[in-house]
Amino acid sequence: MKNKFFLLLSFLVLSQVAFSQYMPTGNLTIFSEVGNPFYVILNGEQQNEIAQTNIRIEELPQPYYNCKIIFENKSIAPIVKNYLQLADANGIMQDVTYKIKQEKNGKQSLKYFSFIPAVQNMVRPSQCNVYQYGNPRVIIAGPGYSNSLSILDRTVDVITERSYRNNNNNQYRNNQYQKPNRQDNNHYRRQDYSNHYYDNHVQYKSCDRAYPMNGNDFEVARSTVRNEGFDETRLDIAKQIASSNCLSSNQIVSIMQTFGFEATKLEFAKYAYDHCTDPNNYFKVNNAFSFSSSKQELNNYIRR
Repeated sequence: MKNKFFLLLSFLVLSQVAFSQYMPTGNLTIFSEVGNPFYVILNGEQQNEIAQTNIRIEELPQPYYNCKIIFENKSIAPIVKNYLQLADANGIMQDVTYKIKQEKNGKQSLKYFSFIPAVQNMVRPSQCNVYQYGNPRVIIAGPGYSNSLSILDRTVDVITERSYRNNNNNQYRNNQYQKPNRQDNNHYRRQDYSNHYYDNHVQYKSCDRAYPMNGNDFEVARSTVRNEGFDETRLDIAKQIASSNCLSSNQIVSIMQTFGFEATKLEFAKYAYDHCTDPNNYFKVNNAFSFSSSKQELNNYIRR
């Protein structure tokens, strides 16, 4: 009886180890376009003890994280991004790259850059330091990697090469799937009362009481949004469509239903309000939200 118990216990332990080894994980790379060193915090846990301009974190088990970027230069305001996505629309973990971009107003923002499927035993990039999730003290690959590791005192000899910061910011892009330039294929145009098409550069004061996109064009546009794997790219394309067309409140709701996150729905609802042909019916948009707080925030935005 005792032997059977130990055999069962051993089987359960081995099964758990095997499952953990094959549990799908994602990878995250973040780089600064202008070379500002930074620290990455995911779900409240700091991921690197040495500020980097280009960092890769591997074996992330969750499909999304709350992310905070703190810069070594304390004069630069931190970046907070909730629901940073590592899984596609089908829940498949990805190898995702985000970039820290300096906006025209001088503020820093974290933007989606590219993604490829996460694969086992991939060749790691050599020009950015690589960390394992949850182990911020040990660089496992990259310019700062050192083989010298003391198990007793848990210290790591790190070779810091600060000189690479100013010349490697864009190199990692060549190792990633490049996000296509969708503007080259964008044929959406805003319509006037006569249903004629005008160039995107024409300035329109309002879409109120204008014609919305016709049904066929809208279905093509919505399919383009829906076919993207990440909410952030869906939002970018949805904004592009709204900025070039007038949309009815029903069409806005339909686009919102392609998003997976409440925060993305809310951001698009705010953006699309100024491009709505029937703002008096904008109460319909509330049906796309799951939380009353989102409805209240949208109402406050409209009353601004």
